[in-house]
Amino acid sequence: MPVAEQIASGFKFTEGPVWYANQDALVFSDIIGNTLYRWSESDGVAVLRRPSHMANGNCRDQQGRLLTCEHATSRISRTELDGSYQVLATHFEGLELNSPNDIVVRSDGSIYFTDPNSGRGEAYGVARNQELGFQGVYRCDPDTGDLTLLVDDFSKPNGLCFSLDESVLFVNDTDRQEIRAFDVLPDGTVENGRVWAKVDGDAPGVADGMKIDSRGNVYCCGSGGIHVFDTAGASIGIIEVPEIAANFTWGGPDLTTLFITATHSIYRTRIDTPGHDPLRSKTRTNH
Repeated sequence: MPVAEQIASGFKFTEGPVWYANQDALVFSDIIGNTLYRWSESDGVAVLRRPSHMANGNCRDQQGRLLTCEHATSRISRTELDGSYQVLATHFEGLELNSPNDIVVRSDGSIYFTDPNSGRGEAYGVARNQELGFQGVYRCDPDTGDLTLLVDDFSKPNGLCFSLDESVLFVNDTDRQEIRAFDVLPDGTVENGRVWAKVDGDAPGVADGMKIDSRGNVYCCGSGGIHVFDTAGASIGIIEVPEIAANFTWGGPDLTTLFITATHSIYRTRIDTPGHDPLRSKTRTNH
């Protein structure tokens, strides 16, 4: 497996990397540092937004807008193309969300996110009581902000991604160190949840950020780095990272550069298989 190169450091807890192909730039969160940053080879690191409401996971939608999970406010927000800020979701059935963690957009524009309680403690957020009696996975309507609860029996739902054809939703559970798979129904809800793979190991690191490459292999942060699984859930290997890896994304002109957010730093490494970015053809032309 390839060796990771450190390209930036000095942060408190990096997360939520998103590649902007039209700018050759990476946007990422520093949760504890309460800041969104932008990095490019030419300009280095610059502050994009501070405070960020302790932003964690990020992604972009079909229009190239930035969707963000906020620990401090327990909400999902969207940054429009003109830089304006909009709140999409804050509550479910009248109760405040726990602390949205990671987020992904389906090709129909619907937004899926995990909602553990990690951001309700002092370590990674703002200490406050939890209003909901579970830690769920949701689907969010991008126009109305209406939420549909998909699953409520996770111990701590974290990273998530779709299969290449979007027929399966993968969600990992940090506490149980496992990846679960769900069949996606025509209305966007899910069924037939099952344990798909275990993220095992004795080295530091837990099940966290997760994405899929162009061959359908699933990558998941875990013990010792980033674990790679084939389409059947069998382990291919681990991309070792010097610090504890929390999340990652593919970038560069051919999507073969893997950018990794790991504790205090940002790393990158070249891999043979390009990443999968179904929005890339649209977001390359957005600013």
